[in-house]
Amino acid sequence: MAELLGTKAVQGEEPPRILHPRIRGDFSGRLVIELNACYCMKWALPQRCEGPTSWPDDDRVDGELKCEKWTRDDGPKTNKSSNIKWLLNNLIGMPEPDKVSVDQAYPFAEGKLFFLTIAAGLEGYHVNVDGRHIASFPYCTGYNLEDATGLSLNGDLDIESISAGHLPKSHPSFDPQRYLKMSEQWKAPPLPTEPVELFIGILSAANHFAEWMAVRKSWMIATRKSSNSVAWFFFALVNEELKKEEEFFGDIVLVLFMDSYDLVVLKTIAITEYGVRVVQAKYVM
Repeated sequence: MAELLGTKAVQGEEPPRILHPRIRGDFSGRLVIELNACYCMKWALPQRCEGPTSWPDDDRVDGELKCEKWTRDDGPKTNKSSNIKWLLNNLIGMPEPDKVSVDQAYPFAEGKLFFLTIAAGLEGYHVNVDGRHIASFPYCTGYNLEDATGLSLNGDLDIESISAGHLPKSHPSFDPQRYLKMSEQWKAPPLPTEPVELFIGILSAANHFAEWMAVRKSWMIATRKSSNSVAWFFFALVNEELKKEEEFFGDIVLVLFMDSYDLVVLKTIAITEYGVRVVQAKYVM
């Protein structure tokens, strides 16, 4: 029904699906809300909500339950009078703590108008229908929200209106005060003019600022103090903050292709070429 699509990387293949919610049900005809992603024609492991609520001790997504409860046509339903009693008690400020809450129906029905909101949080996607939270799904490993370049709407839908907010210029986990301290002590020294013994190239997915600082503050200290070893990061340019970091710390090489796990081989080749041609290292790691 609604998909976030990436840029087509290979001719003859469909563009990658960064977000593919199956909202109309699965092939069995059962009511289900499912989220999946597809890259290079390969589907990830689906995440599903089938009616029951998530267990209280299950991992949450940005503090939200992965699955909210809704009734199914083939499942048990709460007595209507119980729902009315629950509503009245809550209206007068006397909730019954151990009683079942109001049954919510499956949020989509043929011929019924609905307002769908899909929000991208710090840890995953959040699906809301008519202002009510329905499901939350953590991000699939290797499928970056930043890779999404288009929105696709299909199926038997009559669209009334669409509103889309732009992506932030930096990842929401980026916290300059906590992680990216612009301290001179973490700057890399200039490259040695003579060949070195060891060059270490570091690969990483986009926007892992906290993890990069952890590396700078731990074992990279030894390479900064050594005249025989150099360690640099290799990233694709994804936002303004990364460019600022590259200019300040001086330990980043920006490769000239899009940031994607599928291109990790190209990053590895870039590390090898840089270590041999620029740093002239005896060993490359």
